[in-house]
Amino acid sequence: MTLEQLDSVLLIGAGVLLVSIAAVRLSTGVGLPSLLVYLAVGLLMGEDGLGLEFDDAALTRSLGTAALIVILIEGGLAADWRHIRPVLPPATVLATVGVAVSVAITAAGAWLVLDIEWQLALLLGAVLAPTDAAAVFSVLRRVPLPHRVSGLLEAESGFNDAPAVLLVVLLSTTTLDELELWPALGTVTYELLAGAVLGLVVGFAGVALMRRAALPASGLYPLAAFGFGALAYAVAASMHASGFLAAYLAGVVLGNGRLPHRAAVRSFAEGLAWLAQIGMFVMLGLLATPSELPPQILKAIGVGLVLLLFSRPISVAVSLVPFKVPWREQAMLSWAGLRGAVPIVLATVPVVEKVPGSERLFNIVFVVVVLLTAVQGPTLPFVARLLGMAQSDSARDLEVESAPLGSLRAELLAFRIPPGSRLHGVEVFELRLPRTAAVTLVIRDGEAFVPEPHTLLLEDDDLLVVCTPEVRDGVEQRLRAISRKGKLARWFGEDGE
Repeated sequence: MTLEQLDSVLLIGAGVLLVSIAAVRLSTGVGLPSLLVYLAVGLLMGEDGLGLEFDDAALTRSLGTAALIVILIEGGLAADWRHIRPVLPPATVLATVGVAVSVAITAAGAWLVLDIEWQLALLLGAVLAPTDAAAVFSVLRRVPLPHRVSGLLEAESGFNDAPAVLLVVLLSTTTLDELELWPALGTVTYELLAGAVLGLVVGFAGVALMRRAALPASGLYPLAAFGFGALAYAVAASMHASGFLAAYLAGVVLGNGRLPHRAAVRSFAEGLAWLAQIGMFVMLGLLATPSELPPQILKAIGVGLVLLLFSRPISVAVSLVPFKVPWREQAMLSWAGLRGAVPIVLATVPVVEKVPGSERLFNIVFVVVVLLTAVQGPTLPFVARLLGMAQSDSARDLEVESAPLGSLRAELLAFRIPPGSRLHGVEVFELRLPRTAAVTLVIRDGEAFVPEPHTLLLEDDDLLVVCTPEVRDGVEQRLRAISRKGKLARWFGEDGE
């Protein structure tokens, strides 16, 4: 690439990025899912629009995979372990048994609706089986749902990419006549278990190293967090394990590991995930050819109805039988199982492998994703209210930011008392912090002062607390406990975990 070509690429790239960012604001205002806007930008720039030719499915698969890694790491970093831990068993079943049930029902429906061979029908079912992490994470930020439902959706979307990818690759490279069931199940089981173990190992190693390292700049911590997430993917992939599962679990461990500058890490991760989403969706829009899509609309509607009305609800119901989940929650889980970039990226796999009929399959998947997103995305708030699942915004939990003071062998904790916090009205001495911890500064209305023991804390106060590393966890837990239940938190059984 010459310098002049680089200038042109940067000009186009910056323009697309800024237009896409502006489109997010517009789409949010009218209730339109942002992924549709990004896809539309790609379609408008493509060969049937402004004439930019792009038909490299292999490059799309590679860049799409890289973007999915970033999105999964960010999803893990943003995940709250308190909400995910209670739903790990049902989420695991949804991501494995649920995927299998969804593949079978969608394949049967595609075989009837599209009149295609079973190989291609199963491949279509596998491509459409996983919910999309980017879409789900984005929706959960807009539509407050009960912790059990949001945790299930979050964990499922983080887990189910892995088995779906394995199935799509297997069906794209092996014919049904050559496929041996038990060896295939053994391979899938190994890849999932090994990916989970490697992701956890790398995640815990990353937490241990980052909590002990006093890096010279706060901006290095977000880079290190993403570095460990990418390392988890690469190590797992090199050992023929599930890199997607490893990256997500490493992100979960890192995001809940009380890292230094945790707020900065999550903020950086969210921005990087937005960039990955924009790039991935615009690229997928470029890859599609608008003139080839209209003939597939009726077929896509048929497949979409099978997926929306049969595959997803039945897979949810079957998976959650042992867990006695109420029908309202099952209905919410069924409707909120959004599809997005993941199925479209997976649809490039058979195209790269030159599977007969794969280009038609890609067009059908593209239209199905657009139609389902246009139907499910805007109606989610209404469905949540209809089922009694919508929750009003409650008081935010206390977010504590930390920074190591290496030469002093101490740590600086910084936090703002959020609206609705029970820390409001508490005097400093009533915090009852450990002996080696102290509130050193309060910033109120832009004015900083050193507090006295009887200084009253108020909403929107910024506090700085200095403590030794040994008591840091206890200090955080004590502050969270008081923020949730007040100065008598221990009497209410609140430990701040």
